Formats: sequence, C-alpha cells, structure tokens
Amino acid sequence: MHDVAKPAKSMSEKPEADWFGRLIMVIIAAGTLFFVVVVPIGLVKFFQVRKMMSSPMTMPPTTVSSVVVKEEDWAPALSAIGSVSAVQGAVVSAELAGTVSEVEFHNGAVAKKGDVLVKLDTSSEDAQLRTAEADLELSRADLQRARDLGSRRVISKSELDAAESKFQQKQGSVDNMRAMISKKQVRAPFDGQLGIRQVNVGQNLTAGQQVVQLTALDPVYVDFSLPEQYQPQLENGLEVHVRADALPGRDFKGKLTAVNSMVDSVTRNVTAQATLDNPDHALRPGMFAKVEVLLPQKSKTLVIPGSAVSYAPYGDSVYVIEKKKDPKTSKESQVLRQAFVRIGEARGDFVAVTQGLKAGETIVSTGVFKLRNGMTVTINNDLAPKPQEKPNPVDS
Repeated sequence: MHDVAKPAKSMSEKPEADWFGRLIMVIIAAGTLFFVVVVPIGLVKFFQVRKMMSSPMTMPPTTVSSVVVKEEDWAPALSAIGSVSAVQGAVVSAELAGTVSEVEFHNGAVAKKGDVLVKLDTSSEDAQLRTAEADLELSRADLQRARDLGSRRVISKSELDAAESKFQQKQGSVDNMRAMISKKQVRAPFDGQLGIRQVNVGQNLTAGQQVVQLTALDPVYVDFSLPEQYQPQLENGLEVHVRADALPGRDFKGKLTAVNSMVDSVTRNVTAQATLDNPDHALRPGMFAKVEVLLPQKSKTLVIPGSAVSYAPYGDSVYVIEKKKDPKTSKESQVLRQAFVRIGEARGDFVAVTQGLKAGETIVSTGVFKLRNGMTVTINNDLAPKPQEKPNPVDS
C-alpha cells in the first residue's frame, strides 16, 4: 500500500515546477529586452538632451521690414491754427424802406456785380416821377422862351436867371425821384455767392434791413497768429500751406500777404494773414484751418518713418539693424541694436530725427513694439508700407 501512494505525490508536484520555470524564463527574457532595447534608447536620448543643454538656446530669426535713414533738405515750417475769412463779404441790405415786390435770386446762387436781387414797390415814386418830369418839360419851355426874349432884350437879365434857376430845380427833382426808384432795387455790390434770403414778397422792409449774405469765395483769406519771437522771420510772399479738417486729404497753397504791425499785449502773439486761391469754393469763411508757413532757409534733416519709432515715457527709440559675426562659427547674422533718439518735426508719415542716428543706417520700419535689443532678424520688404510726406487720407 505504501508503494502505491508514492507515485501519486510525485505527479502533483510536477506542474508547480513547470510554472516556476516558465516564470523564470519570462523574467530573463524581459530583462534581456530591457537591456537590448530600452537601455540603448535611453542612452541615446540622454546624450541628445545633454548635447542640447550644453549648446545655447537660439530663437529663429524674426522677419522685419527695413528702411535706410536718409538726409533730406527740409524747409523749417511754422505751424499755427487759424480760420478762413472772405476777401469780400457783406450782408446786403435795403437802403430805403418799402414793400418787397419781387425777389430776383435763388438761395445759394452766384451773383455778378450790379445784379438786381430784390425790387421794392415803386408805384408811388413812379407817379411822382411823372409829375416831376412834366414840371421839368414846362420849365424847359419857359426857359427857352425866356432866352429868346432875352436875346431881343424884351425881358431883364434877372427874369432870365429866374427861368434858368426854375429849370435847374425841376431837373433836380426829376433826378432825385429817379435815384429813389433806383435805390429801391437792391443790387449786388460785387461778384460773389449768395446765402439764404431773409425777405419774402409782400414783406415791408425798413431802411437798413438785411436781405441776404453775399460772399466772394475766390480768393479767400486765412487769419492766424504766431508767437512774437517768430515775427522777424515773417515777410510777405512766404509760401503757406493750409489744411482744413472739413476737407481731408486736400492741401491748399497760398502766400503770406499781411503781418500785423502790432503784437497783442495779452497773448504776445502777432496776427498774420495769407491769401489762397479757391476756384472751386471748397474753403468757406469761418472754417477751422491748420496753417504752415514755410521759411526760405533749408537745413539738412535726418528723416525716418514715424512707424519706426518706439514711443515710451523713458525715451523714444528705434531698432538699428547691424551685421554681426559669430566668433565660434564665423557665421554672419543681422542683429538689432536699440538706439534712443530725439524726435523733431513731423510731416505726414515722416518724422525728423535730431539726435541718435546717422545717415545710411538701416532701421526697422514697422512692428517695433514686438522687438527687443539683440534679437536676430531677417529683412523682407515685399509687403512693407510706403510712407508719404502728404498721405491721403491725412494722418490723424
């Protein structure tokens, strides 16, 4: 019985030994795989990271547009604020009282000198004129008879003089009536553009009552003031440029035609006046105007686009593009250098630089807000905007 039980115990222990052996083989295979595959990959990545950490980090170059600093002849300009006024302007009024019988113009029409604008009723004056003309004819006949009699010495010299005096009085009465009738026709005193009428047919006017505004619009004046220190530089004939906010994009040219002989004791300003041609009547009296008086002398000025300037409270600056060679690789690249500048007069899209730059230097023209000192850049001017001294529309 003991011999039969021993083989059964040996049969139960054999599967456990096989399972343990397979486990050992799996562990050995996994370890081999780890050392054959994972460890080499890890070593490769380790050396790659080490190499990256040992070399400095470099950002790819930023694409910018550029412009070369130029030196141009700029005539100094004195800027001022003024207003447009008419060379001739008047409110046409009735000289005599009367009733409006006809209105001979349309609102806003152009009138020539002598054109009848308004007619007043003259029926009473016409009747008086006919009476005066009849008396004049009678006195003329009496004078003729007196002269005939005087030539024959039939009447005295005093009677002849009385006849001539009576004729002159009657002639004066006729002339007076004709003048009154003429004054009851309101006429344009000069060429110009009419405004809106202030009278209607049938309206009773008093002497001096306004009828319509009449303004000559070509040429026009521009009145402005400048500080007294500029008075010695002002002389008739200087070129003047005028712009109006109501007419964006237009530049009107004229000449300085008058400088006041006195300086305002309150503002210490001197008043000046320019005359401008205005053939299309675009400028109207009362318009706000920006005035620039160009002085005759010119000076060399460094000019750059206004978009190239980085404005900041601590100082304005531009970015100069310089070529720099890497001491290790000897590779040449374009690097930015921030240069602080002093800005002068602005004209259109350009500004003058009085300090901080040299003619011929290349600077970044746009997008300076995103740049920093020492940055590597590449230049591409294919889509760069073109600044203008007289942009249209005007910069605001």
